[in-house]
Amino acid sequence: MQVKKKLCDVCNNLSFIWKTSGTGGKKLCKKCSTTGVDMKKPTTKAKPIAPRSQKRSKEERLYSAKRVLFLLEFPMCQANIQGVCKGQATEVHHKKGRIGNDLLDETNWLALCHNCHEYVENHREFAMEKGFSIKRIT
Repeated sequence: MQVKKKLCDVCNNLSFIWKTSGTGGKKLCKKCSTTGVDMKKPTTKAKPIAPRSQKRSKEERLYSAKRVLFLLEFPMCQANIQGVCKGQATEVHHKKGRIGNDLLDETNWLALCHNCHEYVENHREFAMEKGFSIKRIT
């Protein structure tokens, strides 16, 4: 059986047909079938993964509102660390962290100034001794 050369539907050169399946009935030579000329699949951008779930977004909106009220209720720094404290509370420290239900659990919140908050975060042993942080795993 002898194979005949035919015209490529893309480049119009007389050559051996290399590919016909998956091309929408087009006859393609080897060059056109490997370069993907006129065969590009429609590209759709993949939907990016959301940085946080809808549930967590709701919790964070609720937290923002509760945080403002908490800082109004406790305007002064509750840590009052000597040589570090600036006095006015501007941040909420989560003694047990912010994971899961701990984000909204006000029993584990402390109103701190920025300097005390940084000190508590960077000196974990001191924070544990003074009760500014609680072990997350019991």
